[in-house]
Amino acid sequence: MNAMFTIVREQFKNFYLIRRLSMFEVKSDNSNNYLGILWEVIKPMILIGIYWVVFGFGIRGRDEVNGIEYLPWLLAGIVVWFFFHSALDNGSKAIYKRVKMISKMNFPMSAIPTYVILSKFYSHLMLLAIILIILQFFGFTVSLYLLQLPYYIFATLALLVSVCLLTSTLTTVVRDIQMFISSTMRMLLYLSPILWTPETNKDLPEFVGTIMKLNPLYYIVEGYRSSLLGTSWYFAEHAQYTMYFWLVVLLFLVFGSMLHMKFRTRFVEFI
Repeated sequence: MNAMFTIVREQFKNFYLIRRLSMFEVKSDNSNNYLGILWEVIKPMILIGIYWVVFGFGIRGRDEVNGIEYLPWLLAGIVVWFFFHSALDNGSKAIYKRVKMISKMNFPMSAIPTYVILSKFYSHLMLLAIILIILQFFGFTVSLYLLQLPYYIFATLALLVSVCLLTSTLTTVVRDIQMFISSTMRMLLYLSPILWTPETNKDLPEFVGTIMKLNPLYYIVEGYRSSLLGTSWYFAEHAQYTMYFWLVVLLFLVFGSMLHMKFRTRFVEFI
């Protein structure tokens, strides 16, 4: 537990520098593009159009999901997926890609994945604002349920920081871990209620939905959806699932902190 408290203190103590580095990361990633950060919104919107045609018209045949048109249902869930996928993929390889540069600064290694995650968060807010506007045209106007959205945003950030603390350490020590993470992320797209949900598929056994809920991303996606579409107070109506989610986050944080503290003085040796 001491390792976890050390890591948490480092995040708060260096938050100003984390924020500055995240802004630099955004500018650096988009410096060669004429449209700059707008590509962080354009690319997801193109993919949304493809998923809508393939799953909304092709596979599902324009069927509604729990009484909601497929496009708004898709938009409300997939918005968090783009952020989660990009942040986890880049956060997992953050240390070994930047350790030589950061090792010359008075900056804790544990904050490297955090500022990379934060750099992806700005484009998430842009896409979230656009989707929120689009949903108004489908009749999903701003409601009190939207007040729970900051909670799910915080939950997403907490999960990402905890997971990336672990994966960025493992990836630095064993580079093959990054390939495993990339493969797992492809599966998670279909094992989360983003493009489809087991609740509306009567042919699937009930235990399939239960197993899918072991994935903490399931909780976040449903939380975003309940906030943006104004369907429920998801975290309160599923209190046991909420406790499970935060237990998973805590376990990732504790284990990731212990592993990070054990190896971080030797990171340069693995490069």
